[in-house]
Amino acid sequence: MEILILGAGVIGLSSAYYLRRAGHHVTVVDRNAAVAHETSYGNGGQLSYSYVAPLAGPGVLSKLPGWLCRGDSPVRFRPSASLDQWRWCAEFVRACTQAQSDRTTRQLLALSFLSRTLMHQMVRDEPSLDFNYVRSGKLVLHRDAHAFDAATALLEFQRTLGCEQQAFDANACVKLEPSLEHLRDRLAGGIYTESEDTADCYRFCRSLEALLVERGVQFRLRTNIDALHRTADGRVVAQSGGKPLAADCIVLAAGAASPRLLKPLGIRAPIYPLKGYSLTIPTRATSIAPRLSVTDFSRKIVYARLGDRLRVAGMADLTGYSLTPDPRRLATLRKETAEMFPHAGDHSAAVEWTGLRPTTPRGTPILGPTPYPNLWLNVGHGALGFTLATGSAQLLADWIDGRDGQIDRGTFALHG
Repeated sequence: MEILILGAGVIGLSSAYYLRRAGHHVTVVDRNAAVAHETSYGNGGQLSYSYVAPLAGPGVLSKLPGWLCRGDSPVRFRPSASLDQWRWCAEFVRACTQAQSDRTTRQLLALSFLSRTLMHQMVRDEPSLDFNYVRSGKLVLHRDAHAFDAATALLEFQRTLGCEQQAFDANACVKLEPSLEHLRDRLAGGIYTESEDTADCYRFCRSLEALLVERGVQFRLRTNIDALHRTADGRVVAQSGGKPLAADCIVLAAGAASPRLLKPLGIRAPIYPLKGYSLTIPTRATSIAPRLSVTDFSRKIVYARLGDRLRVAGMADLTGYSLTPDPRRLATLRKETAEMFPHAGDHSAAVEWTGLRPTTPRGTPILGPTPYPNLWLNVGHGALGFTLATGSAQLLADWIDGRDGQIDRGTFALHG
């Protein structure tokens, strides 16, 4: 088949990889001049397969008032007149139950473990890929003793889900990651997961693009999709510059732009953007920077070593579609990084970035068919796009070709 993929971020490119491998003729379309120039450009750099619990959980609602009153809080909400925003919020609140959170976590773990297997396979099979990939392991740090005790109590339950983790006291955390020495007295402990990886999502996308071009995948960059139109025979055509783009099948992987394209077709995708921020700090030979993937649990900030750079990412702003960065949020990231890893590199040379994470209220992506026989979805991955990309793409390719996938097809299907 001739397959048109709308979106050249990590989800679209991973979809192109597995669909081309299945023998299809693939064209990737994106409005930017280069691939991965939006959400995939400066993300956290953590391939965090065991940490996929959704934002919507039973303990979140009680924390929101405190978070919303602080300028440096992990989550910020700015109400607007947007019906889509309020509808998303209402669905998010309904998802904040223990039963729904447990169900979502199990679903996401199944997809993330599949993604981990496929990522490891891709790294083995494609030696030309160069993206600062390291099986680094991950350390989630706790400053509060009660939070650490609660995390430790969950270890046995996590094992039943397939997550192998260890609880370390402050001294063991410092032994494992010496760059934390100056924080020894302020740490209650940490949870270590050996199976987590770090990598540069942007470099992954650029490297994957080169591989796909070698294998015959076509790229139409600087090409804006004006609209998706319904045809008289009940199919969908993508239109750009007033002209249709020929394809037997369309895969929508356009991130936060996807709901706008689907709306005229009568399809509501429950996706709203959560704006995130990152810093990329150049390191030096004398830098004291972490080698492990590190997450500050209370601040909800992640740190990932990417070769000679340290990526710092965090924040979730439910404030609309604007990409204009809030200087206060970036200042918070700078402040937290300076306290956490003061000698990690040249903080004054940090590169700032902001992007929109396309998020569903429950936290699960939307994969699979639509009411139109030639239109498929691979959208709504939130902050887990890089982590879930390979598994999502393989599942979609299997579904399009009528093959049985490794996860039940209805798990991530569009509903309603």
